[in-house]
Amino acid sequence: MIDTEELLKRFTNESKRIIGDDLAGIYLHGSLAMGCFNPDRSDIDLIVVTAGPMTFETKRKFLEMTAELNALGPAKGIEMSVVRKEVCDPFLYPTPYELHFSAGHLESWERDPEEYINRMNGTDRDLAAHFTMINRRGRCLYGLPIKEVFAEIPAEDYMDSIWFDVENAAEEITQYTMYLTLNLARVLAYKEEGLALSKKEGGEWALENIPSEYRPLIEDALKDYSAEAQPVYDKELALRYAEYTIARIRNS
Repeated sequence: MIDTEELLKRFTNESKRIIGDDLAGIYLHGSLAMGCFNPDRSDIDLIVVTAGPMTFETKRKFLEMTAELNALGPAKGIEMSVVRKEVCDPFLYPTPYELHFSAGHLESWERDPEEYINRMNGTDRDLAAHFTMINRRGRCLYGLPIKEVFAEIPAEDYMDSIWFDVENAAEEITQYTMYLTLNLARVLAYKEEGLALSKKEGGEWALENIPSEYRPLIEDALKDYSAEAQPVYDKELALRYAEYTIARIRNS
């Protein structure tokens, strides 16, 4: 693994080379931008903004570059979306995207690059959450300043985006315990206090704002996230926590 700043520098330089004058900007969000990056648990979250559409060949070269750098990055790799500037301001929701890559898609990309490129476009609700975090706590790596690219995201679009990620938590929390424990907390923190938090910050907020009954679960999730420990979760407690937080989100 290479240093994250070196990886960002290489990604930026290669993006400029491949996309050229159509590159409007590159923006970092997520844990690395918010100061809670953990190379064992975190990915590198990037939004690339272009002035116009990308050709098929440009997409191929760009994904080849991204996959190469992904292999040099942290365990969870790079998660990246390419969007056109015209969908950022005025903001469109669900948001169209030109291209997407994550480590979870690597096998699909390597198996059939042409099919992957043709399939990897459409709309993505998650982009409302990503754009919100860029506006509030993001970092411009190259190009136009954040405020010149991204409109303010309507609260209802951001809430829909983050709710979509946790709405099935009662069915899924016993399988994705750490992820959903912390994500439910940050959704609740936004709904009740308007806070846009990282997963780690969401867990810390929950320790102060959720009944002490759930404290062992939240503490275990934070230890798991920081790779301090690999806890054995109390699945019954996790299920009760999911039901409690979902009800509170709906009622707040």
